Amino acid sequence: MNSVYRNIISLDWMTLILGLSLLLLALSKYFFKSTFSTFLILPFNNKYLAQSKKKGRFFNWFHILITLFQLLNISLFVFLAYNILSEKVLNAYPTLFSVMLILILTYLMFKILLQLGNGYFFENITIMNDLIFEKLTYFNYGGIVAFFGNVIVIYILQDSKLVIYATLFLILFINGIGLITILRNHQKLIVNNILYFILYLCTLEISPIVIIGSYLKD
Repeated sequence: MNSVYRNIISLDWMTLILGLSLLLLALSKYFFKSTFSTFLILPFNNKYLAQSKKKGRFFNWFHILITLFQLLNISLFVFLAYNILSEKVLNAYPTLFSVMLILILTYLMFKILLQLGNGYFFENITIMNDLIFEKLTYFNYGGIVAFFGNVIVIYILQDSKLVIYATLFLILFINGIGLITILRNHQKLIVNNILYFILYLCTLEISPIVIIGSYLKD
């Protein structure tokens, strides 16, 4: 009988990230039970967005904890998707994950700063703050979907492209619901400022996607 060599990949650092994610989620639920409950039903009810108007938005601990949770899990999901879809051997070291985490964080910060600049330039900073928070909230919710996708791909169905595609679809679907909700909530404002809205879409929403897509294609 010939021995078969198996390349055993250490998943310790991934387990650490998932453990840290669970800790962030547990802290969010423990200290903000009511807010956490309304956040979980976000795709079906925008009560969380309505309640958040009465409180500090960006700089409240619940939002910060959930954003950190999202950054960790979206970055890990992108890392796993890259390795699985490109059919490469899973990198045992978190170097690539760290790069993706920095890139995603930089992209989000740069986009937020551009949007704030847009709001300041057109003197609608309050409205722009609302839009940024609402979009980021739905993106944060996608982090929960990414977390479960990561757990399944790492421990249950390793190298499953189906799980990657299903997770990606759910994240896009949730953000699609968020976009429709945001448009509905601000439809009167959009109609009255349709030219500014089109400019906003072209410069801050569509352009980054086109640039990133072209870069990845090359």
